[in-house]
Amino acid sequence: MSIEEKQNSPTFQDSDSTEYPKNEKEVSSFIKKFYKSGIPVELVGSGSKKKMGKPLQCAKTLNLSKLNGIIEYLPEELYIKVKAATPIKEIEEELKKNKQQLAFEPIDFGFLLNGKSDYGTAGGQVSCNISGSRRFKVGSVRDHVLGFRGVNGRGEIIKSGGVVVKNVTGYDLSKLICGSYGTLAALTEITFKVLPAPDESKTLVIHNQKLEFAADLLYRSISSSSDISGAIYLPNEPKVAGCVMDIEKTFKLNDLKNNGSITAIRIEGSKNSIDQRFKNLSNELKVANFDISILETIQSEIFWNKIKTLELFSSTKNNILRIVIPPSECVNLVYQLSNKFKYYFDWGGALMWMEAFELSEEMFESIRKKIIKLGGYVTMIKNSDYLPYVEEVFTINRDRFNITQNIKKSFDPKRILNASKMYTGI
Repeated sequence: MSIEEKQNSPTFQDSDSTEYPKNEKEVSSFIKKFYKSGIPVELVGSGSKKKMGKPLQCAKTLNLSKLNGIIEYLPEELYIKVKAATPIKEIEEELKKNKQQLAFEPIDFGFLLNGKSDYGTAGGQVSCNISGSRRFKVGSVRDHVLGFRGVNGRGEIIKSGGVVVKNVTGYDLSKLICGSYGTLAALTEITFKVLPAPDESKTLVIHNQKLEFAADLLYRSISSSSDISGAIYLPNEPKVAGCVMDIEKTFKLNDLKNNGSITAIRIEGSKNSIDQRFKNLSNELKVANFDISILETIQSEIFWNKIKTLELFSSTKNNILRIVIPPSECVNLVYQLSNKFKYYFDWGGALMWMEAFELSEEMFESIRKKIIKLGGYVTMIKNSDYLPYVEEVFTINRDRFNITQNIKKSFDPKRILNASKMYTGI
């Protein structure tokens, strides 16, 4: 083949180590070739979450960025079918035209990992299964995936689900794929359930509460009949010189009337519904006894968007940990940890984001053991120069590891897809 012919070939790339398939058939062809030769391959979309998980040493990279575009969107049927590398931003812009949304609130890791906004792709969101503040109300990403198409580690094209929710027997493959970080299959197509976007949003902010009182307020809010869709606690203590998290600097909103910690509770819906539920919630929490601010729709949306983009940590060089824990243990966990970290709670106390200054491997292992003992799990989202690598990026016990290993073998028997991205040996 001449140089000119090679350059016009659909599989030609500047680098021999990276392939850019244009469609599902080419993805299958490449993976079949890698399977036969046992060559490990790294799966990449836009690369927005490439730094998450354990670093890979792969001979080949399969860049799926050309599998891009909306295949079918039927607003009246509440679903959208997209190619896996379609940017989340493009999907959300299309949904807005019909006042619809991806209700799980995709997280923007761009500022944290790469210094600029980047929601990444549909495939990236599904592969990581990390949801925003509505998680306790609407479920996680996996609860909004109706179906997918992809290519397993043998190069076989697989599919699961459809455009409606059905009861099925056996494994729900869509749920297995979610949160697998590309270790089971190369996603090529995803069908999302979409929901109507709320007309308005209103946020009650209670200022200057200590951890115990804030945790109680969050619990009572989630347990109330007011149908809230966000419950978060942002403390201003402890003071840690090496951490960037600063709630007063981040949340400079006109309608925030007081200083100190922030306990924020969001209600969404139609105006009449919001007003009535907001009144009920205020009475239940007896907010007349507190210093409060009320954020109407515009400033409420700005506030929660700052949470969605992890703006509190946007310029940090420290380690960032994501901890999921029973809400009843959140106070206990904080008191068991050192004072070299900043944190905040989301999901009504079930999710903790931590910025750790000068985190050592021994300190991380101690934190991990405490979290496991309290019934939770931890993920290292961002590394630092001080602690650039940890062996246990994700948390898993031996029984679940064995199950996960068997699932990996069934999808990818030669372990060529993102091998050891999550766990050594998987």
